[in-house]
Amino acid sequence: MARAASDFDAPKGLRSSFVPFRATGTDRFGRFSEAFARAMGTSAFLIAMTVIVVVWLVWNTALPATWQFDSHLHNFTLLTLILSLQASYAAPLILLAQNRQDDRDRVQIEQDRQRAERNLADTEYLAREVVSLRLAMQDVATKDFIRAELRSLLEELDRQPEEPAAKKVRP
Repeated sequence: MARAASDFDAPKGLRSSFVPFRATGTDRFGRFSEAFARAMGTSAFLIAMTVIVVVWLVWNTALPATWQFDSHLHNFTLLTLILSLQASYAAPLILLAQNRQDDRDRVQIEQDRQRAERNLADTEYLAREVVSLRLAMQDVATKDFIRAELRSLLEELDRQPEEPAAKKVRP
């Protein structure tokens, strides 16, 4: 089953949450399973489930027998059946959501690997450029070298006897 790369490339916030014409049946079901797994992992779901079970138990224990629909005398058979059914559907839906997350993680890992390769290539290129600049700078006259040359020229000029002014002026 091939999946389009664009399904996993965009972050969740940028993807459209409901696109009925583009999404295939398995994609819709996959999104449903992710929403289901995300909802089951919240504290609100756990609190709601606890409240429902407590109300169920109190209703079928404290109220008169004519009002009870799942008697405690039969060990809450209907409650057990409903919780088992919920668990039997929840497990595969959670696994499906995890598989979709694994697919997105694989795409993200591949993109990270490609980015790391580009960064390494850029770093190696910059390192070669720095080395070439250092080699080129060896041939360039430095400030200290120029100062030393100017000092030696000044000293040489100071050692030479001054020529008469008449020789300097040309007719």
